[in-house]
Amino acid sequence: MRIIQLSLETRKNITRDLLRRSPGNYGQYESVVKEVLEAVRERGDEALFAYTKQFDRFELTAENIRVTQDEIEEAYSQVPPRLVEVLRRSAENIRSFHVRQLRSGWFETREDGTILGMRMIPLERTGVYVPGGKAAYPSSVLMNVIPARVAGVKEIVMTTPPGPSGEINPGTLVAADIAGVDTIYRAGGSQAIAAMAFGTRSIPKVDKITGPGNIFVALAKKAVYGFVGIDSIAGPSEILVLADETANPRYVAADLLSQAEHDELASAILITTSRELAGEVSRWVDLFTERLERREIIQKSLDQYGYILVAGDMDEAVEAANEIASEHLEILTRDPFQVMTKIRNAGAIFLGEYSSEPLGDYFAGPNHILPTNGTARFFSPLNVDDFVKKTSLISYSRQALESVHGEIELFAESEGFTAHANSIRTRFDDTLDSSSL
Repeated sequence: MRIIQLSLETRKNITRDLLRRSPGNYGQYESVVKEVLEAVRERGDEALFAYTKQFDRFELTAENIRVTQDEIEEAYSQVPPRLVEVLRRSAENIRSFHVRQLRSGWFETREDGTILGMRMIPLERTGVYVPGGKAAYPSSVLMNVIPARVAGVKEIVMTTPPGPSGEINPGTLVAADIAGVDTIYRAGGSQAIAAMAFGTRSIPKVDKITGPGNIFVALAKKAVYGFVGIDSIAGPSEILVLADETANPRYVAADLLSQAEHDELASAILITTSRELAGEVSRWVDLFTERLERREIIQKSLDQYGYILVAGDMDEAVEAANEIASEHLEILTRDPFQVMTKIRNAGAIFLGEYSSEPLGDYFAGPNHILPTNGTARFFSPLNVDDFVKKTSLISYSRQALESVHGEIELFAESEGFTAHANSIRTRFDDTLDSSSL
């Protein structure tokens, strides 16, 4: 990996390079996605089935679009029992973590008759998109579905592209069953996003769509936002490791590569205060890459978006980390919890040498659906609140309103809204009746 001295200029250049990977920079595909969305919106199942035949080479019909219970039971026989047990344990960890995020509504009652409050109402129906083929990730099924189920969503549907014979990855089906998906549909790509956003005869309209996908899925989610809610427009995976001279270079190298193997646009960055560690990590990266199965993807990722940055001190390193706002941030320093207090921007923080990033991907419990492309500056991981809407409650007695009505009328009139003011004034001006108007 390239080793660079950290400076204001290198920080600016690296941030610019990383932002180029945003799905928002792939406008050449938007016209294709728009065509698919409009077709499904106008023609429903007819367009959905046609695109499935065109892109997935499967003859989709109203009779075979839903995955049956028999298929789910068959999937269990195709997944090693040990893996099924791991999926169940992971699901329980995820459920336990997200249950702690639940919040109750609240009410405040005052002596003058004022009642204010907030209701927390789960969404009615949500949709989860799950990639198919080699990109099938049962872990993402658990991460998308369980927070929605914990939040109290009444109905959760899932779409995933079928293989040429209509087959669905058995690990995906098992994970969906464990997580509590109500209905699974054979549909993929931007046409599946359109079906969930607008509704067809076979697939119901949902309130919110979550889940990862390729660039066409990402652009489709972006386009339907407003018709439905979405989780985010996910970009390529990222990891940033903050390390000092106490870090184990072998661990650091292995963790960087755990994200570089995702795809050629993935980013892996080490920021360290030790030039000696930088050299050792680079050496271990080369050694590991030579024997890893996805070495070609890893090498392209590192060539494009892999960096080892040497900082003058930890404060400079932390400042750069906050600017980059990485999806995953590992802190491998003498006192990682002390460094953590200075971090403002990160999707998830992993503390200490035995808290490797894949722990979060698969098992610990916190959600692995995280903000990317610097959006950790203002976005959060997928969580229970993403599946709950909040409604404000207001109730004033006559006594409560009478004491403040003049102030409200003045405020409304200052903005030129005399009807607003009249709505308040008419409740206290007894001289007005229909004959005086």
